Amino acid sequence: MRDAIQSDLSTDLLDWYDRNARVMPWRVGPGDRAAGVMPDPYRVWLSEVMLQQTTVAAVRDYFTRFTTRWSTVQALAAAPDDQVMGEWAGLGYYARARNLLKCARVVADDYGGAFPDTYDALLNLPGIGPYTAAAIAAIAFDRPETVLDGNVERVMARLHDIHEPLPGSKPVLKNKAAALTPNTRPGDYAQAVMDLGATICTPKSPACGICPLRDPCQARAAGTQTDLPRKTPKKPKPTRYGHVYIAQREDGALLLERRPDKGLLGGMLGWPGSDWSDTPVNTPPFSADWQELAGEVRHTFTHFHLILRIWTAPLPAGLHPHRLIVLDKHAFRPSDLPTVMRKAHDLWRNR
Repeated sequence: MRDAIQSDLSTDLLDWYDRNARVMPWRVGPGDRAAGVMPDPYRVWLSEVMLQQTTVAAVRDYFTRFTTRWSTVQALAAAPDDQVMGEWAGLGYYARARNLLKCARVVADDYGGAFPDTYDALLNLPGIGPYTAAAIAAIAFDRPETVLDGNVERVMARLHDIHEPLPGSKPVLKNKAAALTPNTRPGDYAQAVMDLGATICTPKSPACGICPLRDPCQARAAGTQTDLPRKTPKKPKPTRYGHVYIAQREDGALLLERRPDKGLLGGMLGWPGSDWSDTPVNTPPFSADWQELAGEVRHTFTHFHLILRIWTAPLPAGLHPHRLIVLDKHAFRPSDLPTVMRKAHDLWRNR
């Protein structure tokens, strides 16, 4: 009886998805899929990596630019790091971009450009965790894997009226989601339940009256749907401070550094700077007539706010300080910088 009820829920949700699936540049819609069109695993993988901690609206343009410039995983694997990181700027979480390149190169070199089609094999690729492996396996290869993102967590918490707060409730929510994942059309089902959370079972003011799961929804029956899912309160973000140093030579060349591979903005070009802390030490990278610019740069990372003071100095032509990168003014592209460094550039340029 229970299996029959779960099958009915999955069927109702798939019927709803067939009529209401969102159109996305990386998605093969249910009609095309029924006609035998299979998704491109490269596009599924790329979209899933971009969508981590980012909204669909923010990702659309980035995805279009990436796939226009690098239409295959082999093309992406062959791309220069700086170009890829530059295109990524603004999406944040730059470790994802570094892992994106690592993964593309592993797939191109070790798998002949073809993504593996099982959860376990996908999980072995750089930058692919349990959620992404399940999403690719389900959406690209129609494997009956359980996909659990924030939208699915919300749907499951309300459907079963689960009040234990996140993140502690994740195992329970995943078990509930797994019980509803069908063996038939699991890829469409995974996208259906995510679409339901994104468009109907929304965080605020869920549209319960038009939800295909409104009758069996336990939270709707109890009147608790707007209270769920509960979340453990987050600690306030601290504020850190820092200095950056922008120097330009008489010939127009700019002096930059490449940040260490590990840590925030790892491997990316940026301006030389101090540590980011409560009391950063103002130590310029070399001796010059450094002057502080009016204004400051403010930026927010996942775990903290950052406020930067900007120092600038003119330099004679030909100067090349140790360990810094000299970029000719014609080779320098602000778009290759991560967002916080681009903000510093914009403040310097406007002053």
